[in-house]
Amino acid sequence: IGQTFQDVMKSARPRPELVHFDPNSLNPVLAWTDADSVDHVTWYLDATTAFNQVRAGTRLGALGHAIWRLGSEDPAIWNVLTEHGLTGPAAGVESIAGGYDVEFDGDGELLRIATKPSNGKRTVQVDPGTGLIVSQELDHAPSPTIVRRTGSDAQQTGGRRIALTFDDGPDRRWTGPILDTLKSRNAPATFFVIGNNVERYPGLMRRIVADGHEFGNHTWSHPNLGLVPAFLVKLEIASTARLLEAILDRRTVFFRPPYFGDAEPTSADELVPVGVASDMGYITAGVHIDSDDWRNPGSDAIIRQVVNDRYRGNVVLLHDGGGDRAQTLAALGPLIDSLRAHGDTLVPLSDLAGVTHDQAILPLPRRSMAQRMIELGTCGAVSLIEWSFYWVFLLAMVLGIGRVVVVLTLAAVQRFTRRRPPPPGPPLSVDVLVPAYNEEKVIARTIESLLAQRYAGQLRVIVVDDGSPDRTFEVAREAFGVDPRVDLVRKPNGGKASALNLALSRSTAEVLVCLDADTIFETETMARLVEPLHDPRVAAVAGNAKVGNRVNLVTRWQALEYVTSQNTDRRAFATLNCITVVPGAVGAWRRSAVIEAGGFSDDTLAEDQDLTLALRRQGHVIAYADDAIAWTEAPDTLRALAKQRFRWSFGTLQCAWKHLGALFNPRYGTLGFVALPNTWVFQLLFAALSPLADLLFAWSLVAVAMARFQHGATYALDTLENVAVYYAIFLLVDWIGAVLAFVLEPGEDLSLTWLIPLQRFAYRQVMYFVVVRSFAAALRGRLVGWGKLERKATVERPA
Repeated sequence: IGQTFQDVMKSARPRPELVHFDPNSLNPVLAWTDADSVDHVTWYLDATTAFNQVRAGTRLGALGHAIWRLGSEDPAIWNVLTEHGLTGPAAGVESIAGGYDVEFDGDGELLRIATKPSNGKRTVQVDPGTGLIVSQELDHAPSPTIVRRTGSDAQQTGGRRIALTFDDGPDRRWTGPILDTLKSRNAPATFFVIGNNVERYPGLMRRIVADGHEFGNHTWSHPNLGLVPAFLVKLEIASTARLLEAILDRRTVFFRPPYFGDAEPTSADELVPVGVASDMGYITAGVHIDSDDWRNPGSDAIIRQVVNDRYRGNVVLLHDGGGDRAQTLAALGPLIDSLRAHGDTLVPLSDLAGVTHDQAILPLPRRSMAQRMIELGTCGAVSLIEWSFYWVFLLAMVLGIGRVVVVLTLAAVQRFTRRRPPPPGPPLSVDVLVPAYNEEKVIARTIESLLAQRYAGQLRVIVVDDGSPDRTFEVAREAFGVDPRVDLVRKPNGGKASALNLALSRSTAEVLVCLDADTIFETETMARLVEPLHDPRVAAVAGNAKVGNRVNLVTRWQALEYVTSQNTDRRAFATLNCITVVPGAVGAWRRSAVIEAGGFSDDTLAEDQDLTLALRRQGHVIAYADDAIAWTEAPDTLRALAKQRFRWSFGTLQCAWKHLGALFNPRYGTLGFVALPNTWVFQLLFAALSPLADLLFAWSLVAVAMARFQHGATYALDTLENVAVYYAIFLLVDWIGAVLAFVLEPGEDLSLTWLIPLQRFAYRQVMYFVVVRSFAAALRGRLVGWGKLERKATVERPA
């Protein structure tokens, strides 16, 4: 070694000089006579040598130091180097980490961790004059991970013992025929099963054992165990083991990690599951003969691959689940014949492990029936939950698509077939009820828009200030106090329903028109809203509410929702006479019908919906005037939006529960069989489940990212493309539905429909969140208040 360094010094330019070399410690230190030419120093030496060299190089002005090559260095070297050179005293090199390498003891594809890595220790002496290490003494050497391998044939030519193993089952379609083929040729095999599949097909597991085959643990959900914490590795293995024990009364000693490369684990992601399994008493089954049948290369290619690789080992990897295994099934019979023709003997995995069949899948002591039922019941409950999620989401998808088609069709019928006959007789008298609370910024404009209505009949505005702490009443009185068409009333705060009922008690007209104090009517809205009430069968009319403050993304999202959801639904349900909400922002009511129903109820936070349902249950017709347009102020922040929609959602839940007796009641026709089921299923239940669906979608993306490590980049990209295609189709259908809804609204801004993709990722999450909150509040019996929003006075009629 000393001569080697002498040669290095002679050939180097500029020529270095030997500063120090201790033959006992093998610590050469080189320096350059021309220090100005030194840029960096590259060494491949142990930590003590590196310590000396870095210290010397730093003194000579070296700009940096490098290690060649990573993965082969003394791990203690990282106690020597930092970005700028030396760190800490020489004692930093005394502890020697176990290293990165893995050593193997024996040969074969059955693995156990025999020894885990341990640190070593050395003692060093430092020259006080130079600060260099002059000697070292190894106290005890570090130990790497040692993997003990068994199960190999010593004979390398002629016939061998071959164990057929099948991963990823049991599978309803493929495991049975594979068992038939094995039985027809009297060939044993070992099935590494996934707990999730065992849970679905316990009968197939019983048949595997009954046919004399063995089984191994392949985790519960087939994750890449190198990418999850050790406790999850243990949970995956243990949960599958308990299920197998509950079903079969047997315990396996074999385990195979998903995505396990071969029988020579050298990296942490391969060693971690082997180590956990070894601690749990399992023998890990690796593989040297991979059929690559998961690639579906063709049955002939599968046979050729196995036969060509039969001298590499004794364990053959095949699959009976996880995809289309038709080629595996087609290859299995000829493969067995080919291996036997080469003189090989097919054996169970226990034969390679040197244990008996019953030792490999150990019969358990008789346990109580109660314990067995508890274990099976627990696994069955998990299976039921998974089954429920699958069918609920499938049903939601089918119903959702069906609903879009039906609603748009009915909305189109309403839009293009309605006729407006001339109203018979004189115009109806109208009292406009305006409940107000903290509306000083908007109340004047609202009253102005009402007084500017082109309506031929008698019209009076009744404004009820519900104990506003601001100047709502004063602003209204200053502007309209002397106008005989405006009746201003002030009362202590009691809620919107109480304000409406006070206005109802002061009204005398045939028709009541209600609107929120932040709403502006177009000049023809009143006439068009009242017109359907000339039909004595009609008790209420829903107007067309639109967002009038489209000032940012949040309010534009709401404008989109008003058109595609609320107004389109009203069009469709008007065709079936099952409108569930005459909106508080713009609605007309026959006064006699309202009095007959008991006025505006304060039982719920949605008094408008409550009264609409009550009138419909009494047999009245609820109409929709799509050209009676009102512009309302929408919340302009997500926080304010969540506050408002929580009240709406909770009020809807209250109304749906209050009128539960009408659900599927033939007496109420389409209200009971269309409108109320729509409310429960689409507005409440599916909305509450949507966050879970989003979480599952997000998890699918995580799974795709993991697939890059598990199957390779090509597979990951293919899977990502599939997910992206399905989601793109979903967004496209959503967008097409929105465009059709906008076509039914003359004059609407079609460019809003391009916000549909963004709406999916933010706005609708708020909607789902408030529904979940509503259910939570209802279950807790929580008292929910009105939740008044701050007015901004930003409503404008779009040009």
